[in-house]
Amino acid sequence: MICCYKPPSNVGVPVSIRLSTLFVAALTVALALWSPDRAQAHAIIVDSSPSVGTEMPGPDVTMTLHYNNRIDKTRSRLTLMVGEKPFLKLPIDEGGAPDVITAKATGLAPGAYRLRWQVLALDGHITRGEIPFTVTAP
Repeated sequence: MICCYKPPSNVGVPVSIRLSTLFVAALTVALALWSPDRAQAHAIIVDSSPSVGTEMPGPDVTMTLHYNNRIDKTRSRLTLMVGEKPFLKLPIDEGGAPDVITAKATGLAPGAYRLRWQVLALDGHITRGEIPFTVTAP
């Protein structure tokens, strides 16, 4: 009878070398998963108008949100909130820089509003937030 057993290729290799090779492979995978590109995957607001807590002269207010990453504008949303209720869905301008969203709200009465935003970064991550602000009489 012919035996077909073949010993593993790492037989005879010292355990310390096998473990160090495993450690280097695991470290390489960990560093690849936690790279600076992945750390900046979520879109974060760098600057906005209105900014949190500001007063904007009404009745027409232009909303501009600048992010740290490029945004998929067609899959992103801006909603103006009054209290807990959606007041107005704002159409996002398609033009402009790829990391800036702009929209205009017209005919706003003086009072407290919240701009609720949801954006999709081009890498597929969704980020949400709100910007409370106040509209004043012109």
